[in-house]
Amino acid sequence: MMEYLDYIKMKTMFITNIFILLIAIALYSCDSRTGDGRTQAGAGHLTEAEGGGAPAYGGTLVEGMTAEPGVLIPVLGGDSASHAVSGNIFNGLVKYAPDLSTIGDLAESWEISPDGLTITFHLRRGVHWTDGVEFTSGDVLFGYKTIIDEKTPTPYKEDFLQVKTAEAPDNYTFRVTYEKPFAPALNSWSSLAVLPKHLLAGVPITKTPLIRKPVGMGPYKLNNWVSGQEVVLSSNHDYFDGRPYIDKYVYRIIPDQSTMFMALQAGEIDFMGLTPIQFRKQTDSGYFKENFNKYRYPVFSYTYLGFNLKHRFFGDKKVRQAIAHAIDKEEIIDIVLFGLATPATGPYVPNTWPYNPNVKKYPFDLDKAKALLAEAGWKDNMGVLTKNGVPFEFSILTNMGNPLRMKTATIIQWKLKQLGIKVNIRALEWSTFLNEFIDKKRFDAVILGWGIGLDGDQYDIWHSSKTKEKEFNFVSYANPEVDKLLDAGRRTFDLNKRKEAYYKIQDILADELPYVFLYVPDALVAVNKKFMGIKPTTIGIGYNLPKWYVPKRYQKNAPEK
Repeated sequence: MMEYLDYIKMKTMFITNIFILLIAIALYSCDSRTGDGRTQAGAGHLTEAEGGGAPAYGGTLVEGMTAEPGVLIPVLGGDSASHAVSGNIFNGLVKYAPDLSTIGDLAESWEISPDGLTITFHLRRGVHWTDGVEFTSGDVLFGYKTIIDEKTPTPYKEDFLQVKTAEAPDNYTFRVTYEKPFAPALNSWSSLAVLPKHLLAGVPITKTPLIRKPVGMGPYKLNNWVSGQEVVLSSNHDYFDGRPYIDKYVYRIIPDQSTMFMALQAGEIDFMGLTPIQFRKQTDSGYFKENFNKYRYPVFSYTYLGFNLKHRFFGDKKVRQAIAHAIDKEEIIDIVLFGLATPATGPYVPNTWPYNPNVKKYPFDLDKAKALLAEAGWKDNMGVLTKNGVPFEFSILTNMGNPLRMKTATIIQWKLKQLGIKVNIRALEWSTFLNEFIDKKRFDAVILGWGIGLDGDQYDIWHSSKTKEKEFNFVSYANPEVDKLLDAGRRTFDLNKRKEAYYKIQDILADELPYVFLYVPDALVAVNKKFMGIKPTTIGIGYNLPKWYVPKRYQKNAPEK
C-alpha cells in the first residue's frame, strides 16, 4: 500500500498543477482573439492537409535577441539570454510538460520515499554527449558537486545545498536524500545542468573554454558564436528525443527592437518578441498577416522598480511607499503596454496558488505621496525636495534594448518630478549592467523583471543570506520574519501551510516595498508562417521547438546530411 504521506504529497502536487493549469487556460482563452474575431495563436496556419506541407528535415530558424548571452554553461548564467541559448544545449533530469506536470528529461522515471526525503532517479540509457562520450550518473553527480562548490559563482546553489547525500550507485541511477522535507525538491532537478565530467573534471568552472564552446546533449549544439552579432546552433542528429526538424537555429543580436522588427518584415529574421505597440498597431498590414503568425499568452513574470536598500534615501520605508503612491500603474499599462498586461502587487502572478489578492495596495495619489515624504523629513524648497540641505535626486538604471522599461522609467520620472524629486535614467548594455552595476550594487534603483517558477518558493530572491555577488537578492532586503516564512514554506508538503506562509510574505513585502511591483506582461510573439508544428499552450510555444519544421518547398537551403 502507498504510504499516507506519499499519498498526501502526490495529491497536493496534483491539485496544485491542475489549479495552475485551469487558471492559465482561462487567461489564455480570454485574450486569444483579435478585434475582428480571429484567433491570434496560429492565425493563418496551414495544416499538412490544407497544403502546408509534411514535416521535413532542414531549414534555418533565425530569432532576434536584444541581449547577447554572457555564458553558455547554465549554472553560471543569471540572465535570460544565456538560458535561452544554453537551454537548447543542456538538459536537466526533469522538466515541465504543457499541462504543468513534471515529466522526465534525462531521467526516465523516479521514486520518492514514503517520508519524502529521498528521490531515486533512473536515467536514460544510450544517451551521448555531442562529442560521442556516453552520459552516466557520474555526470549528474559531477553537476551537483559543481553547483554546490563554494568556488562556483552561481545564484542557483541554494536548492542543492538542501541535499544531505547524493550518490550514483550505478551508471544509470542517481539518488539524493534530504535532511529535512523540501517541497520544491523534485522540480529543482529541472534546473540542474548536467555537466560533462570527462571534460570539466579538474578544471575551474569559470576558466573552462566550454563557457563559450559548450558540449551538451540537447536538441542543438553550438556551431559558431560571433560576439555582438549572432550565436549559431546546429541540430543534434543523435538527440535522444529525436532529431530536430530544423537544422540550424540562429540567435541574431539586435539591441534595438524597432530595428529588429524591420529585420523581421524584411525576412532577415523569422521569430521575435513584439512590443505592445508592434503587436497592437504595427502588425495589421496585409503583408504581415499574410506572412506571420502572432501569439499572445500569459507568462510567469513581472516587472518591478527595485531599490538599493543600502542607499541613504531608500532605507526609509515611508519614502518607498511615497514613490509607490506616485506611480500610476494603470497609466503605464495603458500607455506603454497598450493594455497587454495586468497590475502587479507582489512577486507572484495573479490567479496562481501562491498569489495573495488581498495585500496592501498603493493607488495613485500624489497628495498621499507628499504627506509620506513630509513624515520622512523631506521638505519642498522652491519645487525641489530636500532633507538636511540635500536634494532628492537619484538614478534609475535599466538595460538597453528594452523600450518598455525605458518608457516606464520615463513615466515614473515625470510623476516624481511633480513631487520635487529629480530622476535620471540610464540604459546600459546587458552584461555591463549585470556584472558592473547589479552584482556590485552600484545603483540607486533599477527597473527589471523576474521570470518566476511554478513553485511558490522564492528563497533565492528574498532571503537575507542571498545578497552576495552573483546572487539574486541584490537590493539587500533583510527581514527575519520573511526568512522564517521562506524556510517554513519549503519545509512542508502541505499546500495550505505553504500558501499561508507565502500569503504572509506578500503582506510583509507589500508593506515594506523593497520593490514597487509594476506589471505582469503578456508574451507577444511573431513567427514566420513557413514554420509549422507550433502548438500554443499554457507554457508558451517554445516547449516543442524540436518539432517545429519548414516544409521542403519553403526551405532556402538543402537539408544537412
